[in-house]
Amino acid sequence: MTRSFHRFQNSRRLQSRTHDIIPGGAHTYAKGDDQYPILAPGFIARGAGCHVWDVDDNKYIEYGMGNRTVGLGHAYTAVLRAVERELGRGCNFTRPSPIEVECAEQFLAMIDGAEMVKFCKDGSDATSGAVRLARAYTGRDLIACCADHPFFSVDDWFIGTTAMNAGVPEATRQLTVKFRYNNIESAKALFDQYPERIAALILEPARTEEPRDDYLNKLKRLCHENGALLILDEMITGFRWHNGGAQKVYSVVPDLTTFGKALANGFSVSCLAGQREFMRLGGLDHTDRPRVFLLSTTHGAETHALAAAIATMQVYQQEPVIEHLYRQGTRLKSQVEQAIGRHGLNAFIKITGRPCCLLFATLDQDGNSSQEFRTLFLQETIRRGVIIPSLVVSYSHSDEDIDDTVEAIDGALEIYRRALDDGVGKYLVGRPSQSVYSRFNKPAAESAT
Repeated sequence: MTRSFHRFQNSRRLQSRTHDIIPGGAHTYAKGDDQYPILAPGFIARGAGCHVWDVDDNKYIEYGMGNRTVGLGHAYTAVLRAVERELGRGCNFTRPSPIEVECAEQFLAMIDGAEMVKFCKDGSDATSGAVRLARAYTGRDLIACCADHPFFSVDDWFIGTTAMNAGVPEATRQLTVKFRYNNIESAKALFDQYPERIAALILEPARTEEPRDDYLNKLKRLCHENGALLILDEMITGFRWHNGGAQKVYSVVPDLTTFGKALANGFSVSCLAGQREFMRLGGLDHTDRPRVFLLSTTHGAETHALAAAIATMQVYQQEPVIEHLYRQGTRLKSQVEQAIGRHGLNAFIKITGRPCCLLFATLDQDGNSSQEFRTLFLQETIRRGVIIPSLVVSYSHSDEDIDDTVEAIDGALEIYRRALDDGVGKYLVGRPSQSVYSRFNKPAAESAT
């Protein structure tokens, strides 16, 4: 794959306009211009399977697949047909649609331990709904989130803990504390420091590190011993680790759990699920506790999106989707690590995570994490026809796609090796990408250097 893409004229025209009318230039910070090299497509026009075309008609193999939302592949036929059928009946009504019941039954049949579910449109609403429900059930204000997991919500209870916390009242920031993953003593210390004040602990079941020594069940027992709930955020792990979620893999039943991203193959569906004891507080039948205003969104149950979720879940049940993700991820990791070894870069590029959800780390000459080298790596793989913010595969990634990707990465690694010897500035065009949680934007002159 020796193609080299420099033709971004249509992208550049759109980019010059988008920042005038959209704060950040995109509706998702992770998709913003500051997250990618200067030499990158600014806009994707269409996709099919694991391939995408930008607005200048450059074709790429894509990884990450819409920030992990597209588990099956872009424009996946079975999902599109289900959406088209449902759209012909209308998408939003004054009363609930029968498909809401059908989708709930489909989801609950797949997730062990979940007894009730409520759908919404994004992960932030789902996790924030879980937080509100835990606070209502326990009568406590503090939430503890895992310090080793990067994102839970755009809402104040979480964003207030990040460097990008402008606009979040100090009083709100004080209501969220942090613990460390796989460190039960860290959680115990929080309960000791804030006795009878913590409503829930929220974390991903796993990320790049696997839970050790039955950590998740120990954490659940610790929560219950201290009158708190355990919330598992399965936005990423759900429909990737296992059809029943990572909680199935690790044999743990959380009090509350959230799913989204791959749930509807890119359509906007997320959910909060959990045991009836807690979820019922958002209902109409109980009289023993106050009502919880839980996830009420005008568009939360759009019928075509729920049809996409049902079709997606059925494909997962009927076809070896999860097995394919593991197989292709394993194949990709093995071949990329061989290429890394051939270029003598084992100390500078690390592949981490489960085969179904791989990430990579880029290190500089001193072994420190480097945005400059990450940007260079992205720049050089894009030159060769691959968009690779992560190494997350989909059901549509074929053996040929993996082979083409490894060839592109091999070429990028040659430039990476030279940059370690000659300096990254000799090869990187323009400024490096930035952290999403940057407290201040860099001045234009500084960001261009």
